[in-house]
Amino acid sequence: MKVAFYTLGCKVNSYETEVNTEIFKNNGYEIVPFNEDADVYVINTCSVTNTSDQKSRKIIREATKKGNNPIVVVMGCYSQVKNMEAASIPGVSIVIGSNEKSKLVDLVEEYKRTGKQIIKIDDLKNIKFENMKLDKFENHTRAFVKIQDGCNNYCTYCIIPYTRGNVRSKPFNEVISEVTELANNGYKEVVLTGIHTGHYGLDLKSKDFSDLLEELEKIDGLERIRISSIEVKELNDKFMDTLKKSKKIVNHIHIPLQSGSNEILKKMNRRYLMDEFINKINEIKEIRPNIAITTDVIVGFPGETEENFNETIESIKKVGFVELHVFPYSPRVGTPAASMPNQVDGNIKKERVKRLIELSKELQYNYYSSLVGKEEELLTENYKDGYLYGHLSNYGYARLKTDKNLTNHIFKVKLLKYENDCYDVEIIKK
Repeated sequence: MKVAFYTLGCKVNSYETEVNTEIFKNNGYEIVPFNEDADVYVINTCSVTNTSDQKSRKIIREATKKGNNPIVVVMGCYSQVKNMEAASIPGVSIVIGSNEKSKLVDLVEEYKRTGKQIIKIDDLKNIKFENMKLDKFENHTRAFVKIQDGCNNYCTYCIIPYTRGNVRSKPFNEVISEVTELANNGYKEVVLTGIHTGHYGLDLKSKDFSDLLEELEKIDGLERIRISSIEVKELNDKFMDTLKKSKKIVNHIHIPLQSGSNEILKKMNRRYLMDEFINKINEIKEIRPNIAITTDVIVGFPGETEENFNETIESIKKVGFVELHVFPYSPRVGTPAASMPNQVDGNIKKERVKRLIELSKELQYNYYSSLVGKEEELLTENYKDGYLYGHLSNYGYARLKTDKNLTNHIFKVKLLKYENDCYDVEIIKK
């Protein structure tokens, strides 16, 4: 039988889809692209915004109309919070939430026997970490590793604690084992992913995120460690010391800001103010002067005035972010912010998003062009038309002119020029 996957949302979803791809393969299924005919279509959904829900429903409906009465599986965050809505879409065969995703093959086999719709949604209150493992990441030179799930923060705008449950961590030795195996299989960079990555170990008591980073540092063959995202409150002295000593943590960190206005941060329940955020970023830049720091920003949160928005712009400039991931505030039913007064008009949100995207382009160009002439490390990821393409340690994109297809190599390079969001580089001769 043929199975096709479609993944929406975050890197955690990408990891979970990759795990299922391997499980289905090992059970005799053929993996095909989503736009081809298949016997089974699996949609790994997202629910972080209303737009995510809409996209999830759109892809589900597309799958139900494909081929000859396929088995359509809906899993993930959207189906966790809106399981009956997902199940009511004509043609949906199986609905599961955010847990027991690794048992998907068994559910498909059950459906094949019975032909009866399966809805399996677990209570997330006291669930344990669902252990998944990968020894390769198909068609990638960087491997994602899911080390943690869930969130305890309950920001007033966020649906994620309700779709993913509380913080739970992958056992320490099993993370080390998985990364070691990936390194042995030739992966030079791992990306540590989770819903709240920096809270790794909160439930383990004996080990924390910094302990994990220090142990990963010792793995032979692993050359780069990338943190998908970490909150500013998790950048404690121990983490800073680990960052200072590390030779493998890349020169890029993603630290969500969400708003640069203290008034809005309080309404969001973000638990920090701008002075604390800026001081912490300055500490990082003392350790790594050229580090690229990227962030997430929500615009149009309930009650956000033009003055609040201008404060956010000034804060972003003061921090010196390299790139902004900008989202218009999206009311999520069941979260406190959805019922807050002074909801911001959609047209105002669009205009503010546009302004921040323009600012992001300016910041990105200024940072990357300022490094022309410097040295960096390039991990080559693909080869096309006489160029090797890949990402630098600071997550800048670069191309190296060569007649050799040397993917999955790390080269010391000189940055020659930066245009069209890409560096031209040359290898530094030893």
